[in-house]
Amino acid sequence: MDTEGRAVHLVGSIPADDAEQAMRTVARRLGDRLRTLPDGETGERRNWIVHIVESLRTHPDLEVARQGDWSDYDHATRLRVRAHHRLRGDALDFGHVAAFDASLPVFSQIRADTGLDDLAFQVGIPGDLDIALFTLGPVGALRHRRAFTDATLREIHAIHGKAGFSVVFQLELPVELVFVTQMPRPLRPAMATFLARGVRRLARLSPQGARFGIHLCVGDLGNKALGRMRDAQPLVVLANALLRGWPSERPLEYVHVPLAAGDEPAPRDEAFYQPLSQLRLPADVRFIAGFVHEASSADEHRRILGVIEGQLGRRVDVATTCGLGRRTPEAAATTMDRAAELVHDPV
Repeated sequence: MDTEGRAVHLVGSIPADDAEQAMRTVARRLGDRLRTLPDGETGERRNWIVHIVESLRTHPDLEVARQGDWSDYDHATRLRVRAHHRLRGDALDFGHVAAFDASLPVFSQIRADTGLDDLAFQVGIPGDLDIALFTLGPVGALRHRRAFTDATLREIHAIHGKAGFSVVFQLELPVELVFVTQMPRPLRPAMATFLARGVRRLARLSPQGARFGIHLCVGDLGNKALGRMRDAQPLVVLANALLRGWPSERPLEYVHVPLAAGDEPAPRDEAFYQPLSQLRLPADVRFIAGFVHEASSADEHRRILGVIEGQLGRRVDVATTCGLGRRTPEAAATTMDRAAELVHDPV
């Protein structure tokens, strides 16, 4: 199969001391194999939204409902809205704008130094439902989602206003995929349709012309998955629901899907991937297969890539299932190298 057009995608976090080290390491290692470049989400950001939830402990409208140490999903900190208080989006700050402001000069310099003029700055944005649920739990998320939607939109508008078309916003959606996965198979389409409506609304209310990617996820706290799929059917159902009615004036550039699960490599059984043939992906939306894993061999990667592309009938970009920030630097380097080999390796 012709390999022209494949690329390597990095989901977000990278084990490094700071954004400059992360981005320079990745640019040196992968170079023109990349279409987008994240800032590595280093330091406290390496564990996705844990630092955001912890930062909200002192918010005047919130209080701790359950103390947690984030050692696993059952020991996460849970907050609640104080009695007789109203949570508003203009009083929430998730820190995305400040992180972007700090990293943008480094990104611009790296792009200039490497001559990678087409490289876009990838900014990870947790879905509004996702951050609401991890902060307040299911009931609190449903009651107070509006505040999280408004805050998320404010930060997207601010970043887009600073950098415009050079930024791709990656909407990160573990809650949606885990919910669909946990539903009985006949009920998955209805749940996916309901959840996709909120994601599309977030995109529709973002600035016109804003570029988007979707990162479906099964969780990666401590390099452990929150949900597991018996086959790829849940992610296909959710992706199809997201694609239906996506606002055309907010370009959707890619859909990244998890085909491994935390510390577990991608399944070897070809039957796992068969539902991918039902994915209704427009020709201009890239499919990013998140199956590269340090525990799989190069031969296993090539075989799985061949199965995926055979089911889809098209070339795909390659990635890990989630960010590399929970891996050791050695494991991260191994997975990046294996992904790079696949881009130009015949299958």
